[in-house]
Amino acid sequence: MLSSLIHSSPWEKPLRSFGECRPEQPQSREFQKGVYCLLRTIVQQSIQTGIHYLLYFYYVLKPAIPAGIRFAFRHCHAMPLKWTSATTWPINREFIGKPANWPGWPNGKQFAFVLSHDVEGEKGLKRCRSLAELEMRLHFRSSYNFVPEGEYHTPTELRTYLIENGFEVGVHDLHHDGSLYQSQDVFNRSAMKINHYMNEWNAVGFRSGFMRHDLDWISKLHIRYDASTFDSDPFEPQPDGMQTIFPFWVYRADASAYLELPYTLAQDSTLFLVLREKNNDVWKRKLAWIAEHGGMAFVIVHPDYMALEGKPSSSEYHVDLYRDFLEYTREIYSDTAWFAKPCDIEQYVRFHFPSDRTAPENFPTSRHVSISE
Repeated sequence: MLSSLIHSSPWEKPLRSFGECRPEQPQSREFQKGVYCLLRTIVQQSIQTGIHYLLYFYYVLKPAIPAGIRFAFRHCHAMPLKWTSATTWPINREFIGKPANWPGWPNGKQFAFVLSHDVEGEKGLKRCRSLAELEMRLHFRSSYNFVPEGEYHTPTELRTYLIENGFEVGVHDLHHDGSLYQSQDVFNRSAMKINHYMNEWNAVGFRSGFMRHDLDWISKLHIRYDASTFDSDPFEPQPDGMQTIFPFWVYRADASAYLELPYTLAQDSTLFLVLREKNNDVWKRKLAWIAEHGGMAFVIVHPDYMALEGKPSSSEYHVDLYRDFLEYTREIYSDTAWFAKPCDIEQYVRFHFPSDRTAPENFPTSRHVSISE
């Protein structure tokens, strides 16, 4: 429902009809166009303001709503969206343009495959070591993103264990309660704390909670990459996709830059809990398309929602869905995929595709990746 409001304005058609029914007078045409643009801007800003407050109240109430009920509501909201977005999700065939002067992936690999995990709560924290062991058995490494001031404390021992075994540790929001983007002042104050944890954890990557994002605000963080966006995902509360399956640079006012890594495979929670898919075919189909076009297959998996043993609850899915996907990927793409962590992508792109080059050729001109004061 919220997503449909963002995608189009109910005022758009009446405004166009109003303009069409007036006589064709050259003197008034530009005036009509200006009035239309002004009214449309006012309506869109009003809608965005309304959505902002709806999300704020949702995040306030979220802790009191059981996870199973939340996913049930999201399922009812998502099914119509799945139908209306069938031509653009999970695959939007217009998002295949490579960045200008793109150097390709290391060692002639066809595409990149990247795993990351957002650890939202205590349950997910307890599952991190077991999940890491599963990935090591299958010869994968990933990034684990922890909430610095959430409902749990991240043990130094766990971060050390992950890093010593070849994994990456990143920062996930600050509180993970929806408050980070409440206002620019709130974000700026939070940024100081986030930067403290980035330094303390020796982390280079960040991801906002709930995939909220403002690339300008995020530029205040001392990061080398951000992963708070996606190519296309109509089921997110802020569904403005980046329209690319490649990483791209975001420039700060001081001419420095951080790399943006949009996720390109559906989140596990969306796929198995919101849409209630019974298999991982959506992942496999999108992976094949990304591999064909030489992009970056980036997936987010939440240990909080993955049942590593026993029968899954109403807010969990069985680990076999994830294990099967990893085994399938290793078997089918072992010779063509570059299996990398997010920090590996950043290091490679920063060296081989420096930030003074352009954004993707097909990157929308309406979305700026150059940030000014």
